[in-house]
Amino acid sequence: MLKKNICILIPAHNEARTIKDVVQKVKAKGLDVLVVDDGSSDNSGALAREAGAVVLVNFKNQGKGFSLQRGFDHISGQNYEALITLDADGQHAVEDLDGFIALYEEKNPDVICGNRMQDHRGMPFVRLLTNKIMSALISLVCRQKIHDTQCGYRLIKTDVLRNVQLSSSAFEIESEVLIKASKKRYRIASVPVKTIYAGEVSKINPFFDTARFIVYIIREMFVR
Repeated sequence: MLKKNICILIPAHNEARTIKDVVQKVKAKGLDVLVVDDGSSDNSGALAREAGAVVLVNFKNQGKGFSLQRGFDHISGQNYEALITLDADGQHAVEDLDGFIALYEEKNPDVICGNRMQDHRGMPFVRLLTNKIMSALISLVCRQKIHDTQCGYRLIKTDVLRNVQLSSSAFEIESEVLIKASKKRYRIASVPVKTIYAGEVSKINPFFDTARFIVYIIREMFVR
């Protein structure tokens, strides 16, 4: 039985091709869905709403970090004990929600990160290398072993979000959550997940964004 007081958060920018199917599959599991439509120029938001999601709309493209923060704030203000972030493009297998919730019910960690590293066949080499470097660095800063810090598929207790102050508006927000949660001594676990590659183009620049991540991490190392 899936927990009904967990909300699924899906940031979306121009994902009309996949968003309806993703939302329908999540709703079929009896879970609430919040979609943050990040200034899409297609009908992503309308399709998500038609599939049963609650939809918040950014009237211009603000970036993934801004959209996640908006979703975090909305869900934390409701009667949910946790949320799970899920990509709108179909790269995260909806059936893996069961693994997150089973681990959450069994061991009650504060954050659960999806781990693609147990079977990374099909992952582009540059992305695999970037993930390994970033995961090693962030694990060092967090003083906890986190196998795949760059996976956006994760469960976060709303209590964590109420007690950490997030400032990032871009992709590094996902690293910021882990680092700031660790500083508050929240426990981070991992669960194996599949990632589906079907020719999608990553919105992350592996060189520019990795350099920015490293600058951010170095700065965080010296902040208590």
